[in-house]
Amino acid sequence: MDGDRCSVIAADEPLAGTTAQAATWLCVEQPGPWGRDTPMDSHLDEGVARELVEQTRGTGVRLALIRRPGSHPDRHHPTARHVYLAHTAPGRTWLEHREVAEPKELLDLDLARAGAGEPGELGDRVSGPLLLVCTNGRRDVCCALRGRPIAAALAAERGDRVWECTHLGGHRFAPTAVLLPTGYAYGRLTVSAARRLLSDGPTAQDCRGRSTWSPPGQVAELAVRDRVGIDDPDALLVSAVSETDGGWLAMVSHVDGRGWRVAMVERVWPDRSASCGAAPKPAVSIEVLDVRPS
Repeated sequence: MDGDRCSVIAADEPLAGTTAQAATWLCVEQPGPWGRDTPMDSHLDEGVARELVEQTRGTGVRLALIRRPGSHPDRHHPTARHVYLAHTAPGRTWLEHREVAEPKELLDLDLARAGAGEPGELGDRVSGPLLLVCTNGRRDVCCALRGRPIAAALAAERGDRVWECTHLGGHRFAPTAVLLPTGYAYGRLTVSAARRLLSDGPTAQDCRGRSTWSPPGQVAELAVRDRVGIDDPDALLVSAVSETDGGWLAMVSHVDGRGWRVAMVERVWPDRSASCGAAPKPAVSIEVLDVRPS
């Protein structure tokens, strides 16, 4: 029943601070069905998939599989695959694209260099933006039921600016999506909200955070944006995050020299399922206590 879905049960949870941390995203087209544990559980060559996963370790690069919205016939060998590489650091974002004939070509990428923000691994610069909508139903059914209609509707309007993608985390916030190259992720997405993201760029509304930062950094940056009224995605940097007794203190700076201290604390919510079918357990969020100029 719909009332038992994880995305319904978690409707009262805050979104901020729930984005998977990644400085750079590597997005590889893989048509056909996806299983629970992608990229290995797909038709991407298993050896290549394992090597790509291994090469991303410690680099700040997150690997995601993407596919065209719509039906997904069991195709094993597309003639060419679209590949995107995006770096998310404010003021240094970039998005690159290339088509490859074989996935093994990707093993020659210098992912440590890409993770550090150095462009040029794919070559062809894209002006962006790119919206990836999670539809990995084998990981969580909410992502498929809620994500696929949004991806299909937007793809009909925006073509290859919109892709289905594998697990983004936070199934209970479905539909979820990430906007590249900024790395801002969103939950409880609607078609109209997705349309605005592609037209107007990132917004703080229904934002889970920027993948550039750690969870407390994501919460702090969004708190400053909301309370001060800052829309420019290149304006704010999270310069430091430190743990305090039961929480965190983050320093957020503006490119114009202003700065803020953001105090946060952990909040524990009643037991609930983080994913459809999972055993209930306490949910944890990060709550802002105070935002003041530094």
